[in-house]
Amino acid sequence: MPPPTTPATRPAPTLPDELIEEVLLRLPPDEPSSLVRASLASNFWLGVLTGPTFSGRYRERHGAPPMLGFFYSWPHEDRHEEGDEEPVQRFVFTTKFGARIPEVEEWQDYEALDCRHGRVLFGNPFGCPAPLFVWDPMTGCPRYLEEPDGCSNEGATVLCAVSGCDHRACHGGPVRVVFFTLGEGDGCVAHASVALLEMDDECSQSSCLDLQLEWTVSSGLQLEAKHAFIPPTMAPVLIKDALYFMLSLVDGVRDMAILKFDMGSDALSLIDLPDVRSNGLPLIEHSFIPLAMGDDDLGFAQVDGLTLNLWSSSTQTGADGLGSWTQHRVVDLNNLLPIQNPKESLRLIGSVEGNDIIFVTTDLGIYQISLKSLRWKKLWKSEKFGALIPYMSFYNPQERINPYDAAH
Repeated sequence: MPPPTTPATRPAPTLPDELIEEVLLRLPPDEPSSLVRASLASNFWLGVLTGPTFSGRYRERHGAPPMLGFFYSWPHEDRHEEGDEEPVQRFVFTTKFGARIPEVEEWQDYEALDCRHGRVLFGNPFGCPAPLFVWDPMTGCPRYLEEPDGCSNEGATVLCAVSGCDHRACHGGPVRVVFFTLGEGDGCVAHASVALLEMDDECSQSSCLDLQLEWTVSSGLQLEAKHAFIPPTMAPVLIKDALYFMLSLVDGVRDMAILKFDMGSDALSLIDLPDVRSNGLPLIEHSFIPLAMGDDDLGFAQVDGLTLNLWSSSTQTGADGLGSWTQHRVVDLNNLLPIQNPKESLRLIGSVEGNDIIFVTTDLGIYQISLKSLRWKKLWKSEKFGALIPYMSFYNPQERINPYDAAH
């Protein structure tokens, strides 16, 4: 009679192949290290994660890409002195994601101007003349490009140029760079310059050389102001095929408006904001931020003291495709966030495009707020950020998995 099978010799239970894929689909997207560890478990799991259907099913299941980290910059008056151990600009990980830092000369002097569709656009405001460069944190490859008109860096953005892309895990392929200038002279005139830049999947010496691109310049838009500027490092919002920048206008008093660039028609237009002045005080740029609302509507958030006001306007009707503004929500931040000094001004420094997240500074630090649920969490201890630009992407298991990824 054969001896009974003991637990120590009993074969390990196995799951059908299709159930293994279902389990892997449920790994959290905001912890990409779990995908890396799973890919190292066995050749079969690696094959599932890098298969032709997994990436699409994974993005479809989890919807909008998670925030893997963020870039921040200091206001110019608070920038660190040369030799300080703290860099001026850095990438802060909010997940266990190992971004591949580019080998860029004087990297610490560059500021993130925009981050969208998995790429980051950098400029050096103090290294004039200095090239811009676009960086893909997944591959680590930078691509350089010269500014279209010297060194007047008013505002710039980068976005995927692949037709039909869902923008949830963009890596490689062409990107469109849009650069804004606000010339002065006989009045203030706005222009938009657009260039197409090829991004390689692999970083090589030949792919990282400076590029002299052909820029397409839009017709000028005359602004009824003596001076105008886009607040430094204030990223725009993208709604359908149009970009919306917050614009500061100075003509005796400061006012705020939204500069719209329709990429389909290469046309610039100006959108007036409702009068939100209180007590006759001048408006300041960090009290406003543009937002992409639900149903492809344009909106903006505005702080007045400790009050957050949310406005929206339909992009489907009215002049310039815009309807009238509606104030649809008022939030008392004093009863929501930890605030030590109620007299301290709050500042809006960024948002998550395609989501309902904004970033606000108090005297106790940087906070992330969900506008739908009003849930918040503290991101950083400092309250002096000039801007916070989130990096949104799904980790793509089809990218090369190297020892650096496994270690991080």
